[in-house]
Amino acid sequence: MTTILRKLMTRTGRAAATVAVLAAALAGTTAAGAASSASAAAAAGGWSCSGAPVPAGYVITMYNAGGCNNHGSWYQRPAQDRLWTCSGSPIVSGYVLTNYDSRGCSGVGAWYHELVRNGVWTCPYSPIPAGYRSTTYDARGCSGLGAWLTVKI
Repeated sequence: MTTILRKLMTRTGRAAATVAVLAAALAGTTAAGAASSASAAAAAGGWSCSGAPVPAGYVITMYNAGGCNNHGSWYQRPAQDRLWTCSGSPIVSGYVLTNYDSRGCSGVGAWYHELVRNGVWTCPYSPIPAGYRSTTYDARGCSGLGAWLTVKI
């Protein structure tokens, strides 16, 4: 039992650390972050350097460690139902995280985004939109990180 708990905590710790580090990097302000929302919208989508803001309604789906002079670059695209996104990507309102792949997104980890609906299993760190609540827990869900059944109130 101790071995199983240690493996789960190690996976959970790695996932949490990845999310925290990437979220901090993406939330940082740069010269690009100071740009007006109009020019940010014009530049939305495609590849951007690490630290560049992600426009509202967009997610990050690919990572290139060698991009931006080896500082790393991220591919931004509009959110859509049933899409793998990189760890640290924004979670667009109305979406939940339903699976995790530690090797996804060039090794930084990836989360599966789906539009919330009654009866979907959600992963740790997933937002639970208004009008829904978490109920039953399954330790095997989300690639062993655990998952909660999300139901409409």
